[in-house]
Amino acid sequence: AAALARALHGLGYRAFGVLAGPASHRTAVDRAQGFTTALAALGSPVPPDAVAECAFTRDGGHGGMRDLLARVGAAGPDGAPRAVFAVNDVMAVGAMAAAREAGLRVPEDVAVAGFDDIVTLRDVTPGLTTVRIPLTEVGEQALRLALAPDDDDAPRRVAVACSVVLRESTPAL
Repeated sequence: AAALARALHGLGYRAFGVLAGPASHRTAVDRAQGFTTALAALGSPVPPDAVAECAFTRDGGHGGMRDLLARVGAAGPDGAPRAVFAVNDVMAVGAMAAAREAGLRVPEDVAVAGFDDIVTLRDVTPGLTTVRIPLTEVGEQALRLALAPDDDDAPRRVAVACSVVLRESTPAL
């Protein structure tokens, strides 16, 4: 998520919104924090009112985007988000639908990015910028960890390389 924040900042984005998912969901929290921490370090902090907690689903992203637009409005000179990051792709798809319903065009009026690079994105227009996770590798590693002997109580972690995939939903400004 931090790499995505740096990539979007590098494209010229400075005003961001975040569809953060539920505060009880560790993955959602980690992604939102990684994104916002990187932006703060770049001098583009995300204001608290531009962060929407919502369900980790398509409908959650839809509702979160509606709430975000109601609170901070559409992109503009007043600092309203020009780009919105949803902590997963299905939320981003819902956010794109909510933006269209509000009369906004993606990416002309508001850029949208997600996380996961799910295969469903092949059918989404405009193509969604995202972070690609090698999901098959993650599943294999999770199975290995689950089946491995548990020698102590320490958490076991395996690093998996992810990559930012820039698509049409976030053109350079």
